[in-house]
Amino acid sequence: MWLFMKLRQTHPIEVAAAKADFSRSTGFRMAQDPRLPSQKMQPRERRRPDPLDTIFDGEVVPLLQEAPGLRPVAIFEEILRRHPEPSPGIRRTLERRIRSWRALHGAEQDVIFRQVHEPGRMGLSDFTDMSFLGVRVGGQPLAHMLYHFRLPWSGFEHAHVILGGESFVARAEGLQNALWSAGGAPQQHRTDSLSAAFRNLDADTEADLTRRYDALCTHYRMAPIRNNRGVARENGAIESAHGHLKAAIRDALLMRGSAEFAGLADYRAFVDEIVGRRNAARGKRIAAERAYLQALPTNRTIDFEEIIVTVSSIGGFTLRKVFYTVPSRLIGHRLRVRLYDDRLEIFMGGTQVMTLPRGRAHPDGRHDQAVNYRHVIHALRKKPMALLNLVYRDKLFPHPACRRAFEALVAQLPEKMACKVAVELLALAHDRGCERELGVETEAVLAAGHLPDPVALRRRFGPDPSDLPVVSVMQVGLESYDALVAPTA
Repeated sequence: MWLFMKLRQTHPIEVAAAKADFSRSTGFRMAQDPRLPSQKMQPRERRRPDPLDTIFDGEVVPLLQEAPGLRPVAIFEEILRRHPEPSPGIRRTLERRIRSWRALHGAEQDVIFRQVHEPGRMGLSDFTDMSFLGVRVGGQPLAHMLYHFRLPWSGFEHAHVILGGESFVARAEGLQNALWSAGGAPQQHRTDSLSAAFRNLDADTEADLTRRYDALCTHYRMAPIRNNRGVARENGAIESAHGHLKAAIRDALLMRGSAEFAGLADYRAFVDEIVGRRNAARGKRIAAERAYLQALPTNRTIDFEEIIVTVSSIGGFTLRKVFYTVPSRLIGHRLRVRLYDDRLEIFMGGTQVMTLPRGRAHPDGRHDQAVNYRHVIHALRKKPMALLNLVYRDKLFPHPACRRAFEALVAQLPEKMACKVAVELLALAHDRGCERELGVETEAVLAAGHLPDPVALRRRFGPDPSDLPVVSVMQVGLESYDALVAPTA
């Protein structure tokens, strides 16, 4: 048509139509009405009645005005409950109509303001849950989180596996690991509201957590910045990165073919390798940002809580709703416990006595136990019947086969004899250092339908120390060495 109208200026209609590949009649019609075909189209009328004509303005709009957060599917179900006659096929029509109404008459929405990041100015961190991966360590499911730190300008990131919840100890350990891995500290550190990670805290405890967090940032000369509570998008530069890192870990697990790890150290090394590969892809920008980071102090600051406990007469102490056993020689002593995310370091005075794996209370608030049978086996030998109704009996056995053996012994033997045999098995594992081997052997005995025999098992795992021969060594007199240096004739 454009060609026809141009040729029409210098040629007759018949010639212009022929050159534009139109018929003569089409050329005359276009000359009389030069509008485009799309401009001549009339709005199409409805071909069938509007099923929402009498419902939308009178019932749907009031619902949207009273409860702006209502989902369209909820409104659809309510309309069908009030008016059974409409077809269920109106759902998509209703959803489109609601979307259009909200665009014209709905409430204003929050706007995300993209920020300009400067190198070395800000670091962000947050916790993210990793339970959906189904990771298993030592045959047991690993309930864990990641402490995720990121420098938004270069994309540098660091991830630290956290076994507990969002605690100050976990934050302090993860943050310091990240800063020393980055090789410097940014001017500001942004995180979510620290007290939001804790429940049932009084005002003094919340203030103490704030002071400790401020002291941590002061040690690295960072200005602490917090989000408003419950507003995760204010930490968007780290929240969006959570999804990418979690997807990378999930893909790596799928390519590995298994989510089973022999130990926690193996899983942490696996996560570190993934994060390292991601950082290597941004190596040039990370190297450029390091020049803008503040120098690190000469040493790290504390990343633990220090608590004083007293060992009670039951051979242990309770800390954070978890009962821990210690050697009975410490009963009555006051111990200084350094509480880390994954362990307890126990000091008596200035001397470190031992390190214990950290336990966790049940999610519903019930107490739990983290016990070691080696701490109480000497007392159980004297009082084997104490095992029958011991509070932490199920946590005492070093191998699941030992617990099943105790249940089989109680079911088939008198209680006194069953407890005595079970304690002898624990003593055997302690004396011979054969917990895993004893568990495997006990499993085979139970599978064969027999009860474990302590005498046979003692012969199986080496001779009794009392049966070993006594070797006497005669001490050589020092004067005999004189003969070696005596002058020869």
